[in-house]
Amino acid sequence: MVIPSIVDAMSNLVRALSKNLKAALAQAPAVALLGPRQVGKTTLALSVADTQSAIYLDLQAPGDLAKLSEPELYLQQHLDRLVILDEIHRMPKLFPVLRGLIDRARRSGQRAGLYLILGSASLDLLQQSGESLAGRVRYLELTPFCLLELTPEDADQLWLRGGFPESFLAPSEAASMAWRMDFIQSYLERDIPQFGPRIAATTLRRFWTMLAHTQGGLLNAASLSRSLGANQKTVASYLDLLTDLFLVRRLMPWHSNVGKRLVKSPKIYLRDSGVLHALLAINDFDSLMGHAVLGASYEGFVIETLLSQAPARCTPYFYRTSAGAEIDLLLSWGESELWAIEVKRSLDPRPRRGFHHARQDLQPTRSFVAYPGRERFPISEGVEAIGISALAAEIAGFEG
Repeated sequence: MVIPSIVDAMSNLVRALSKNLKAALAQAPAVALLGPRQVGKTTLALSVADTQSAIYLDLQAPGDLAKLSEPELYLQQHLDRLVILDEIHRMPKLFPVLRGLIDRARRSGQRAGLYLILGSASLDLLQQSGESLAGRVRYLELTPFCLLELTPEDADQLWLRGGFPESFLAPSEAASMAWRMDFIQSYLERDIPQFGPRIAATTLRRFWTMLAHTQGGLLNAASLSRSLGANQKTVASYLDLLTDLFLVRRLMPWHSNVGKRLVKSPKIYLRDSGVLHALLAINDFDSLMGHAVLGASYEGFVIETLLSQAPARCTPYFYRTSAGAEIDLLLSWGESELWAIEVKRSLDPRPRRGFHHARQDLQPTRSFVAYPGRERFPISEGVEAIGISALAAEIAGFEG
């Protein structure tokens, strides 16, 4: 049960995606709002429902499931209203029905705002809708809270606790940690088995924790398989599952003909810093400051903050050569625009020598060092120091 103070706090926060969601519903017949469990998808959907006289159906609720025992008969009666379908993966048979109803509505002149479908995983939902709703659905991802939805003063708490609303808004560090531990256990025992072959919770927890210890490192499937006592194919399937559930990010390496020996393995990050810290038993800020994962945790936190604002046309990479040239985050906006971003947890944000070497290799159009301060100033020719919130806003507003 969510405590009242958290409910009140959540109701006062406007999610940054709200504007994009309303725009998508005005343009597309179906919108899929994706994201991990407990991230606030239902809260955001209901806030939209309040303004549109929408019908909300929770596919975990027996009463709502009963209404859909004959889904086409029920849904065709409500083609004049937005219908919100929560936990859509529980009824994949709905997708062909939705396709037929969307096409019927289009023929009668209704071309937008018919269905808002919510899902906690990309794999099942995207496969089903990709087969049945191609050209009829627009995808949006709701991430945990990002810094632009809060204030710069919230940065350290957001980093420590992560962005899941109930974790971030908990009344104490102990309450926040307890929520995250329950969240992890719930995923392991109840949620993950819905989306893939049955995996022992203890095995998957070990794997999840192993990834936490290697936060921001290059994927070494052979080492993971030895430590886990499983073959590399099994390790790959576990990683795919956690990625599809929005719990892990696989940041791919940049590949181009630069005449260098490039690293080809992806970097692996746990996407929510609070979940990362819970798996590593980091209970408070002092513990975090003394932990070996400190730098990698901050790097992952900044990368997720920035990518939460990146539009679909922007593709993220990292760059590393065998000689040590490295860029933490590359944002490719197409053939003509490439941004290079170094992450520094220091108020003296001078980049590493490898960053300058990498810039010489790639010749990015813009280069930044993202750091915890608020001032924006040039560091060297073509390189700016910029606060995390300001850079996230720059990414969100870029129209090139």
